[in-house]
Amino acid sequence: MISSDVAAEPVTGTTNLAAYRVDFPILGKQVNGKTLIYFDNGATTQKPKQVIAAIRAYYENDNSNVHRGTHTLSTRATERFEAARTRAARFIGAEAEEVIYTGGTTDGINLVANSWGVSNLREGDKILLTEMEHHSNLVPWQMLAERTGARLEYLAVDEATGLLDLDLLDERLADGVKLLAMVHVSNVLGTENPVAEICAAARRAGVVTLVDAAQTIGHQPLDVQALGCDFLAAGAHKMAGPTGFGILYGRRELLEAMPPWRGGGEMIRTVEYSHSTWNELPYKFESGTPNIAGAIGFHAAMDFLDAVGREAINAHDRELGAYAAARIAELPGMRILGPPPGQPRAGLVAFVHESIHAEDICTLADEAGIALRGGHHCTMPMHAKFGISASARASFYLYNTVDEIDALLGTLRRLLKILA
Repeated sequence: MISSDVAAEPVTGTTNLAAYRVDFPILGKQVNGKTLIYFDNGATTQKPKQVIAAIRAYYENDNSNVHRGTHTLSTRATERFEAARTRAARFIGAEAEEVIYTGGTTDGINLVANSWGVSNLREGDKILLTEMEHHSNLVPWQMLAERTGARLEYLAVDEATGLLDLDLLDERLADGVKLLAMVHVSNVLGTENPVAEICAAARRAGVVTLVDAAQTIGHQPLDVQALGCDFLAAGAHKMAGPTGFGILYGRRELLEAMPPWRGGGEMIRTVEYSHSTWNELPYKFESGTPNIAGAIGFHAAMDFLDAVGREAINAHDRELGAYAAARIAELPGMRILGPPPGQPRAGLVAFVHESIHAEDICTLADEAGIALRGGHHCTMPMHAKFGISASARASFYLYNTVDEIDALLGTLRRLLKILA
């Protein structure tokens, strides 16, 4: 039996990272006449001036295509582009050749589905997912199942606790499962799954694993060797980096055996009219002109997060998540999704009110300058399982404060007086 309750122990006091707020220009802006309170970090985080400056410097000083040129600008761009890959490998505990540049988490998962999946899955094979998956780690596998005849099965999530039912995991893995794909932290529940233990069980059963780390790569230290996963997908935009850029980690032996997914320039070794041969890792998966500025901005984001300290960010975000969950749960008619107050959770809280629609809550919060997210958060099946169509979500990052949460609570109280 594997326990799902592996989140970090509660931290007493408050980890104060407020000094870093000055690095984020947008936090000084006003929305509807109020200073912005940004609680939509689960969708995308804000960008520090260091990242903005790095991207601007590339376009102003080094703008050129990479790998193909011998002139000075191309050489400088290539050096910066590949330096980001080396930095990313160090950031997650991998080798540089195991880091594939992608367009983001979704793109990385689709790469695995369309390369490893198409090559290795057959009719009757099973893909094991969890009921808390983001659509990005669900829809590609549905499409793959339709294409190959494989079947999807799910690890259930308990509505009351937000935890996965892992009591029969070993038996499930032994029953024809070829791939287990799971989210590290749920973008709705705030549950952190015991990924290392699950991956170890899958490895014993000969099952390949993929981890969706979209909600963790920018919030805590991440080491693919410690997790023991075969693939890990993540994006830059939820870790203070640019949109449209991400990485896929894959174990070298799996990547070596996988065919490329997209064809074109850069991913080839030789091209003849009759056939082509493929480039070495990681380039055989990177066709066409890449997002060079994205890689450079990603590098700056990693440097920034390590300067702050990922352990400190993790503690800070969890403190805010716990505080917000406890206080919102005290409001009349409110229901918290995921672990109940007092239980470990990541730095986010999704909630519903018994009579006020989630999107109405978010619209009225916006009038107070508070950015929340309302809807199904790309987890429609789990919302349906819980008997709701939408929830409101506040998700936190290193620049958020307890005072901002208190401002949200005051706004919610006023809304309840008006609408409830």
